[in-house]
Amino acid sequence: MDPVAALTEIAVLLERERASRYRSKAFRTAAAAIDGRDRAELEDAAALRRIPGIGDSSFAVIQEALSGRVPHYLAELRERYAPAVSTLRASIRGDLHCHSDWSDGTTPIEEMAAAARALGHEYLALTDHSPRLRVANGLSAERLREQVGVARGLSGDGFTLLTGIEVDILDDGALDQEDSLLDELDVVVASVHSKLRMEVRAMTRRLVAAATDPRVDVLGHVTGRLITGERGTRPPSEFDAHAVFAACAASGVAVEINSRPEREDPPDELIALALQAGCLFAIDSDAHAPGQLGLIDEGAARAERAGVPPERIVTTWPLARLREWTARDRAPHPGH
Repeated sequence: MDPVAALTEIAVLLERERASRYRSKAFRTAAAAIDGRDRAELEDAAALRRIPGIGDSSFAVIQEALSGRVPHYLAELRERYAPAVSTLRASIRGDLHCHSDWSDGTTPIEEMAAAARALGHEYLALTDHSPRLRVANGLSAERLREQVGVARGLSGDGFTLLTGIEVDILDDGALDQEDSLLDELDVVVASVHSKLRMEVRAMTRRLVAAATDPRVDVLGHVTGRLITGERGTRPPSEFDAHAVFAACAASGVAVEINSRPEREDPPDELIALALQAGCLFAIDSDAHAPGQLGLIDEGAARAERAGVPPERIVTTWPLARLREWTARDRAPHPGH
């Protein structure tokens, strides 16, 4: 087995499990360290040990792969990881929510784009965080403009990297980035990351304001809940779901079905309400590492179980139709 492929697959599976980013990054570092080296050098145990970035675990994986065996650790991870299966997954053409190391992702933009290509995606929106989320290294207007220039050079051969942002919805419903800059982006995902326990009426006003803002395309992880994982659990925000989803439907804003297993956001009962309201949906991975792009399998399975029609899922649409939707005419939000 090719040792670079073995190390990379281990990193991908660790990322899908949402393991410590340091564990997955160590295997990616090891893969990069041996890529292109002569087999004779790798078979020399002493020489292999001297290569920077090779630790005990990666050393064992490389040696097992060179001997023609599937490394024990890789076999263990393959057995442990069982992706969700659905017929809907085959209809998914892209993903409108992911992060790179420009904010709180683990890898460069180029690696996220390459992973999306490998999954067969037609498009991927790069949506790093906005300035207010300092803990996630949110992008200032200057950094976002610089990123847009980088992102526009990574499309081709049937794949498009869309420019975008996951913009914070501020307490009053305003968006945490310059309006003129948001207008330039291909995709705007708007999410709440602070004061998640805001009083019901205030949170409803906040979300409705975002859903009716003419720059917003997707309302991200709408309740903000966490149901499992290393960050612990968090109850969902409380708001008038009928009012919020009515605003989304009227503005053509897609309700995100967030594929991360620790979120499963919105809950099933809110997906049902959004369906009744006539909303569109976006099945997104919210990936912070290349392997997490595969979590879209989980979102597709949830959407299928909830009975969401594929035609109402914008991430099943071809790029041309998606662009028509993001360029749609929308009633202006008061104050804009």
